[in-house]
Amino acid sequence: MMLDEKVTHYKLSDAANELVQKAHIVLLAGIAGAGKDSLKRELLAFSEFQDIVSHTTRAPRKNNGILEVDGGEYHFIDLATATDMIDRQNFVEVKYVHGDTIYGTSVAEIQSGFDNQKISITDVDVQGVDEYKAISSNVVAIFLLPPSYDIWRDRLSKRYESDAAFEAEWPKRRESALKELRHALEVPYYHFVINDDLKRTVSVAREISHKPDIFHRKDDEARLAARDILEHLTTS
Repeated sequence: MMLDEKVTHYKLSDAANELVQKAHIVLLAGIAGAGKDSLKRELLAFSEFQDIVSHTTRAPRKNNGILEVDGGEYHFIDLATATDMIDRQNFVEVKYVHGDTIYGTSVAEIQSGFDNQKISITDVDVQGVDEYKAISSNVVAIFLLPPSYDIWRDRLSKRYESDAAFEAEWPKRRESALKELRHALEVPYYHFVINDDLKRTVSVAREISHKPDIFHRKDDEARLAARDILEHLTTS
């Protein structure tokens, strides 16, 4: 069986399924530029959280001139190792991206968080959240929002060297944000958080992580903000 077929037909082992059911997992989603990386970094400063470090077959890249470190941003592996992990059902979830790169979350990462009695956290796309939720409804999903459409555009544009570079990428960014927001608003399990002040955002995310049921009654304002941003994206 070809590698892409192995990924397409990948099935979680019963033991891994049981592990995800009982582990304390929090997933951070949101449109690009909402502040997921900053939120995760701040949460990991608290002793109750542990990072879920994904595996990938791509080579390390430079971020702001600094080369990614194995075991930091990702566990960097080759295709042979990835194939072996797939065959041994060592992944919780695994994807084949752009026809040549494997990304996946190992069972060992979730096991480590569970054994250490930590809240395991990572940032994922909405597809990744769906995959975890299909395994366990106990997984907590937080969707991070910028304060407004205009602030989000401004934040996003600062990632680029020039306005022209940003505008060239804008259609792709806009389409991705549209898909993610539409999907997040269609499903019932996201806790929406407006990232207007990082300190407050961290406090709210911690509270959700510990007491997710309470926030099903507190999400209305943030959901309205999400719909407002979606409306701006739809008409822009």
